[in-house]
Amino acid sequence: MKDQVAKGSEDADHPYSPAFIVDDLAFVSGALPMTSSGTLVGGRATALDAALETLATRLASVNLTLADVVKLTYFVTDVTLRDEANAQLIERFSHPRPARTFVEVSRLPYGANVEIDAVAHRRARR
Repeated sequence: MKDQVAKGSEDADHPYSPAFIVDDLAFVSGALPMTSSGTLVGGRATALDAALETLATRLASVNLTLADVVKLTYFVTDVTLRDEANAQLIERFSHPRPARTFVEVSRLPYGANVEIDAVAHRRARR
């Protein structure tokens, strides 16, 4: 299968692919809690939801959805966000849910409190 890269989304400040497919796997760069106009979304659950929506947009750029995600990594500046992240996982993903890693970091770009990256698997839709 040919590699596929999300088109039209790299710029001087972000010189990487937001999503890249190799064979049947998609690797999605970290998604921050930003609005479509580039404004940082604050709060706890609202920031987690906004980051997941950014991730969904990146997946859509390579014709995938959150249902295709098999692995998530959450980078957070406050480990107590774990409860909200667990609630989000239960609400947004059906069984079997993706594997997940949850890592506390000292800082994230633009002052965000969460960044989520993912690995997705392109498979036949049921």
